Amino acid sequence: MKSLVLAEKPSVAKEIARVLGCTQKHKSYFEGPKYVVTWALGHLVELAEPEDYDPKYKTWKLEDLPIIPNKMRLKTIRETSHQFRAVSQLVKRNDLKDLIIATDAGREGELVARWIMELVKWKKPFYRLWISSQTDKAIRDGFAHLKPGHDYDNLYQSAVCRAEADWLIGLNSTRALTSKYNAQLAAGRVQTPTLAMMMDREKEIESFKPVEYWTIEANFGTFKGMWRDRANQDSRLFDKSRAEAIRERVQNGQGQVIRVKTSEKTEPQPLAYDLTELQRDANKKYGFSAKQTSNVLQRLYEQHKLVTYPRTDSRYLTSDMVGTLKSRLDCIEIGPYAPLVRPLLKLSKLPVTKRIVNDAKVTDHHAIIPTEEPVRLGELTNDERKLYDLIVRRFIALFYPVYTYNSLQVTVDVAGETLHANGRTVTDAGWKTVYGMEAVPEDETDSDEPADQSLPTLTEGTKLSVVRCEMRSQMTKPPLRFTESDLLTRMEKHNLGTPATRADIIEKLVKSDTIERQGTRLHPTKKGQQLVKLVARELRSPELTAKWEQELENIARGRGNASQFLAGIREQTGKLVTEIRTSDVEYKPHNVTGSKCPECGKNLQEFKGKRGKQLICPDRECGYRRAAEAQVSNHRCPQCHKKMEIRTGKAGKFFQCKPCGIVEKLDDVKGVGKKVNKREEKRLVQKYAKDETFSSSLGDLLKAALEKQGKSE
Repeated sequence: MKSLVLAEKPSVAKEIARVLGCTQKHKSYFEGPKYVVTWALGHLVELAEPEDYDPKYKTWKLEDLPIIPNKMRLKTIRETSHQFRAVSQLVKRNDLKDLIIATDAGREGELVARWIMELVKWKKPFYRLWISSQTDKAIRDGFAHLKPGHDYDNLYQSAVCRAEADWLIGLNSTRALTSKYNAQLAAGRVQTPTLAMMMDREKEIESFKPVEYWTIEANFGTFKGMWRDRANQDSRLFDKSRAEAIRERVQNGQGQVIRVKTSEKTEPQPLAYDLTELQRDANKKYGFSAKQTSNVLQRLYEQHKLVTYPRTDSRYLTSDMVGTLKSRLDCIEIGPYAPLVRPLLKLSKLPVTKRIVNDAKVTDHHAIIPTEEPVRLGELTNDERKLYDLIVRRFIALFYPVYTYNSLQVTVDVAGETLHANGRTVTDAGWKTVYGMEAVPEDETDSDEPADQSLPTLTEGTKLSVVRCEMRSQMTKPPLRFTESDLLTRMEKHNLGTPATRADIIEKLVKSDTIERQGTRLHPTKKGQQLVKLVARELRSPELTAKWEQELENIARGRGNASQFLAGIREQTGKLVTEIRTSDVEYKPHNVTGSKCPECGKNLQEFKGKRGKQLICPDRECGYRRAAEAQVSNHRCPQCHKKMEIRTGKAGKFFQCKPCGIVEKLDDVKGVGKKVNKREEKRLVQKYAKDETFSSSLGDLLKAALEKQGKSE
């Protein structure tokens, strides 16, 4: 008897099959003496669509909402149905005694497998492979210590609740908005409060009124001091006359050191990475989008097997991993990391603290760290190398000493005014050595205070002369729009989504044209600004979504009630639809063009798509669409010789050169209008050039063939 192994992707199935000795390769599975390994293609099963319950839902109507089925159904996904059929045939084999779920070890992976099992009606025992890396050793160890499948029932229930909640809230809200306003408007349980947070920031920026202020800095020759108010320690002066009076008193004055404070400070090593923290750092350092980081990280995990499970929310390791830490360091003793790792490998025992290992702070998966797989840096792409570098350096830094420095604070009195200077002397670069930043503070801000400087030896009572005094005028600045790093931080703070879903939420907002990337920052579009006002008030609330996320987490931990949660979601769905239906807020499309729809006469709207900008009729029943940007041909303008555009008019398609204004019909240009592929090239040459000599080139033959075809037609 054999075990059926269900992986999430063909690539993972191939690796598992290799490790398990399944050498017989078939179209949809691998087979060996003890195992049959097959795969999903991501999801093979999904929740049924509204029209699967009733054909009337094919047409979106406000009066049909809310759509709340008594029991949610499942259906196979049409695009991957061939693989579902293959799995269905495999489960009917009499020589299979049990099933091993080997999909990703997380909530989504559990859902992928369980939904397939439900539709194929799997009744035999099943087990769970739960591993945190894809190395051969991890796979072998995982199969040697399989978990009972029912141990993950709570995780599955949580995944079902999340999927059904997103269907009920997202589908009904989107249909309600789209039907009422006759526009493509999408709302969701997580994406809408995320957009609302961005709009709150937008309101702060719009309402901001800049105010002028002044700062005063005195140069004492060997160092500089910044004026601060004695009462509140603020260095900003909003009264120009007062600022000028202070400058007059301080300028060319004599000062005396009234306070010297030296203190030893430490900065502990940063914690290991979870997914969100890694996405933040990759965005700050390399400008990676959250989705880009997720994709690159998945390749490092799955393809190269160099890092542990990526979609984790923990920044700690477990105690059972302590014995593997030196071997992981040994594997990364290469290239730029070798001189950093060698001192650690010489230690009889690694300094493992509670900042590194803490079982209580690890849920499903530990932090992202390197595996024990040998590294070949030359095989990594540029992006993979950058991300791997972040993970490796963070891992090495865990075992280095804390960063320590002496902080020196000096206060000088000049004519009754106090000026302050800060200095820093590094006593032990510690973990910052790993980053080559021995004396650089971890966080640099836009503060008006001068950066730490090298200060001379000073004691209380030391007399000083002011060499120069400067008064600078500045304006208060509005808050900045969010970078992806900022938005991820806000989403994490408000418990919006999970580390695994946050990147997809941001991408959804971009693709739906509700936010856009401008440089390194995210800007809400006019559509997004209006959408927030149209959506039901409660759906905008990060607090409500955070409450739902906490309930889902409780269900996954066995402390929540799935039926109660979904009953609340169903009730909330009805309220959200009612609020949209009764709302008197108007929607004005921001993308209306002057072009008329040739079918119904309405003004076309411009949308960004995968193939460029599209002009689409706002009437969903009409459905007319065409490209907004003219297609550029290879046909050259007879006057300026630039490539001409292909345009469509009443008489059909024509060429136009915009700079010259020259217009030519497609029919008037020989050899244009038909794209000739290689097969057609061969056919034409055979048809029209049978008598040509072998000395003729293919280009000459084809040219002659095309000319003959033009004459015959």
